[in-house]
Amino acid sequence: MTDATPPLRQIVFDTETTGMNQGVGPHYLGHRVIEIGCVEMINRKLTGRTYHVFIRPDRPVDEEAIQVHGITDEFLLDKPEFAQIADEFFDFICGAELIAHNATFDIGFLDYEFEMLGRFGKVTDHCSVIDTLKVAREKKNRGEIQGNLNLDALCRFYGIDNSHRTLHGALLDSEILADVYLYMTGGQTKLQFNSGNSDGGEAIRRLPAERATTRVIRACTEELESHKERMAAVSDAIWYRSS
Repeated sequence: MTDATPPLRQIVFDTETTGMNQGVGPHYLGHRVIEIGCVEMINRKLTGRTYHVFIRPDRPVDEEAIQVHGITDEFLLDKPEFAQIADEFFDFICGAELIAHNATFDIGFLDYEFEMLGRFGKVTDHCSVIDTLKVAREKKNRGEIQGNLNLDALCRFYGIDNSHRTLHGALLDSEILADVYLYMTGGQTKLQFNSGNSDGGEAIRRLPAERATTRVIRACTEELESHKERMAAVSDAIWYRSS
């Protein structure tokens, strides 16, 4: 008896930060993480389990960054510091396969936060990482994707509705990226089924649990012998060939 394959746990995540500058090294000119959003998938299916937190960075948020994500210094005043949420965040991601768009950016910031905290080491010490931007570039090189490769452009290419996305937000972007990732890596891209009919689409029809079970009719001994004789009479049958 062989052991069952363990379930694949994936965490699609995104971060928002105090600045957009991508300097040399993990510190990015001292900018900090101010929002983390994660959604969990088990065996490529969303579980509904999420992790989301805003974080007080104890440094100003650049105006350029505010224009992107809308998170202000005033909003962050009463939020916890990274040190206060580090344990629960680490527990949520530890051992999972992490998925992010332009993952080098997000992982670099998280590594910097862990480094300043003096705990946990690097993210890749505990998790594997998939960068959906790299996946998209590879698909574009093969001619499987056209156009830009940012999240909005990929949503348009795959027909994913992101009309509710006016500003960047870590949790919303993670939910959208999960859809993009599933489409890019072989998920169903044409037929979409609804569990209900609230959007006007055709709902899945489910059989009642109390329905009668399907009757199974098995061949009797006489019928089995007759079938065996008939099969033996077939000349050059493919099921008797050795190769």
